[in-house]
Amino acid sequence: MGEAEAGSPHFPRGGVKLHPLLLPPFGGLQMAQSFSHSPVLVDTVVSVLASVPDGVLFDATVGGGGHAAALLAARPGLRLVGVDRDASALEAARRRLEPFGDRVHLVHAPFSSIAEVAPDQLAAALFDLGVSSPQLDLAERGFSYRADAPIDMRMDTSTGTTAAQLVNELDQHELAALFRDSGESRFAARIARAVVAARPLTTTGELADVVADAIPAAARRRGHPARRVFQALRIAVNDELGELGRALPVAIERLAVGGRCIVISYHSGEDRLVKGLFASAASGGCTCPPGLPCVCGAVARHTLAFRGSRQATADEVASNPRADAARLRAIERTSL
Repeated sequence: MGEAEAGSPHFPRGGVKLHPLLLPPFGGLQMAQSFSHSPVLVDTVVSVLASVPDGVLFDATVGGGGHAAALLAARPGLRLVGVDRDASALEAARRRLEPFGDRVHLVHAPFSSIAEVAPDQLAAALFDLGVSSPQLDLAERGFSYRADAPIDMRMDTSTGTTAAQLVNELDQHELAALFRDSGESRFAARIARAVVAARPLTTTGELADVVADAIPAAARRRGHPARRVFQALRIAVNDELGELGRALPVAIERLAVGGRCIVISYHSGEDRLVKGLFASAASGGCTCPPGLPCVCGAVARHTLAFRGSRQATADEVASNPRADAARLRAIERTSL
């Protein structure tokens, strides 16, 4: 195994490193070359992390390296451990972060690998969740309902269950529950019934048409009626909420005093999970009824960096529409 897989607590030396398993899949070089992604809320991220101590920044979703590049440029005392499941994104990050030399170490892994790949103490951690613009724009990845392609949706195309398998193998009740959990509550059962009746489905275009036909025209929300269904499948295929639930508590616990953890989420399920984990950490895990003095002995070692969430400005949304759904929350370690 490579250095990161072996779980070394020390930051590796010797230039921008890629995990030895980081071999782009068929067509991966072409995808990496087209992986140009504008990070959301980048100025806010740099500002929120301006006060953290020198040390290691764990970027849980390094993507094309946009946030990482801005942070490494603003803070010469930070070194990066960046992970991503998408080999094409990591290759793009390698090129973008090459000027920072041995301050950068990149690993092909899900962010739930934090316990193995990151040191025991972090100056900062950053989670930019969801799917990136290049992943949506590359039709062959199967994330988008706007182009016809195989129904894939895997962040790591070398392993795991595809969205096509879920669409064609789950029973009607399981599909309905999956769609309902992602916010398609009113028509979840109707869509699931239509999907089952139309099987087998092999392309995103076929699936998008089935979903659109299942929803009455008068009830369609702003945007494509298949948006929530595709989102639900992507989240399930990549176990996104499970990954977040496993990784975020580790990141919070490993913060050095003065260190901060930022999460940028894009839908309500992610944001609820982040808000709950941050609230628990800020209370020290207190189990006492709200509004009453704490008698359970909880000791708070973290505090919210600010109340609520921060959002993109109108100017940023105009230049990067993906930023419109972004919600940024942050927490700080105050004591050991």
